[in-house]
Amino acid sequence: MCGDGANDAPALRQAQIGIAVSTATDVAKSAAGMVLTAPSLAGIVAAAKEGRVTFQRIQTYTLCSLIKKILTALFLTVGLIMTGQAILTPLLMVIIMLAGDFLTMSLTTDNVRPSPMPNAWRIGRLTMAGAIIGACLLGFCTAIVAFGKFELELSTESLRTLAFLTVVFGSQSALYAIRERRHLWGSRPSRWPAASSVADVLSPPCWLSVESP
Repeated sequence: MCGDGANDAPALRQAQIGIAVSTATDVAKSAAGMVLTAPSLAGIVAAAKEGRVTFQRIQTYTLCSLIKKILTALFLTVGLIMTGQAILTPLLMVIIMLAGDFLTMSLTTDNVRPSPMPNAWRIGRLTMAGAIIGACLLGFCTAIVAFGKFELELSTESLRTLAFLTVVFGSQSALYAIRERRHLWGSRPSRWPAASSVADVLSPPCWLSVESP
């Protein structure tokens, strides 16, 4: 509902999105959920576009969080069964969570293309997509660790290093695969996700060198 007069106030209040124009009365502005500051109605289109951009960012953030939680919980279980010991130490888990969380939070500033159609929040489909991608990523990480244990016969410490690097770079790959709804190369990430990604990649060598002594 879009209006400007005092008689429009009840409709502006009841509407899902009440929009008051810049020249509206004070009653209409107080009843509306959004007030345009420019004289034209072009702000409605800009607001709809910004809302869809925000929705895409929230959807990507939620999907990324689902994938990471599925991977972390199941990978620790599989690693314990495979090796008989914890595949990741508490310090390595803290590093993964801190570096990964900064990267995930930076998605709220990422460059995204808004959907051409209205969006709907379908948590069931989102959960299913997260479960499928998380299962594929889990299979990849498990295969790498299994190759290191049974083919290369690595020691426990070497396996932990391999598992840590696999989780970090695997999560990075998954994030860049899901941030775009079309082609992976469709848009460039903004500076904050790019900087967080570089920091996430550089963190393993630094912390592994600390743990090695």
